[in-house]
Amino acid sequence: MAQVKIAYKTKLGICYEGDINEILKSNIFAKYKKRVNLIFTSPPFPLNRKKKYGNFNGKEYLSWLSGLALRFKDFITEDGSIVIELGNAWEANNPIMSTLPLKALLKFQEKGSYHLCQHFIWFNTARLPSPVQWVNVERVRVKDAFTHLWWLSKTPYPKANNRNVLEEYSDSMKKLLKKKKYNSGIRPSEHLIGEKSFLKDNDGAIPSNVLIGANTSSTSTYIEHCKRNDIELHPARMPEFIPQYFIKFLTDPGDLVFDPFGGSNTTGWVAESLKRKWISVEINEAYIKGSKGRFNIQSKL
Repeated sequence: MAQVKIAYKTKLGICYEGDINEILKSNIFAKYKKRVNLIFTSPPFPLNRKKKYGNFNGKEYLSWLSGLALRFKDFITEDGSIVIELGNAWEANNPIMSTLPLKALLKFQEKGSYHLCQHFIWFNTARLPSPVQWVNVERVRVKDAFTHLWWLSKTPYPKANNRNVLEEYSDSMKKLLKKKKYNSGIRPSEHLIGEKSFLKDNDGAIPSNVLIGANTSSTSTYIEHCKRNDIELHPARMPEFIPQYFIKFLTDPGDLVFDPFGGSNTTGWVAESLKRKWISVEINEAYIKGSKGRFNIQSKL
């Protein structure tokens, strides 16, 4: 049985160091079974070129990711959720997109008998042009600027409340609420819009399933900590607004959030700031040392 090593603790969370497959099978980790309200994670993408943070490809990737489906299921509550980010992939030496991420998602969903609650898109406004060969050099494709976020669950009705993620009303909507009058009637679509259909103030607008923002923050306690201690920055850091959105949407204060591929531990940091308990697992010691900076924990280098 795998040895479970605690990298560090905070008031609300624990970061474990090690391989996720081994840690999930450990006796110590068994105490979290049926207690996790949200698994939010961004596993290594299927890439054609090996990255420092690890990745698989082809059948190896399908087997690896789908193998986690049942193990994750053991840990989430009956009304809990899994949100998993999967980026796009391209065929080697060809300007052709790979269907591997979609196959991996479907195999993960099928093996765990999960319900697909909703599909989200993260549009990264600061994404650099890629794939470079086809976008920058040969100019036969356009910039690939989004990733997929898939929300799955055991039940069709997991815990969720979109009131927790309402957005500020637009200026036009604010004016409409003040006027207390709306252009009601039958639309070309044959929908009948009542006079009061859009005149109730619900404290904000319901957001869409498209999340827009960049991951280009150049100043943070994490970055400052890494620079000060000469620690390598994680090359694929998740921006805080994404886990914040799903943690607020799918959990309540005091709930437990789990990130099996912690990286720089953005998920743990956001969970703690929102008064949720958290667990993260990361195999790379350097990334763990860097993530301590988010919590003002000094690394022993």
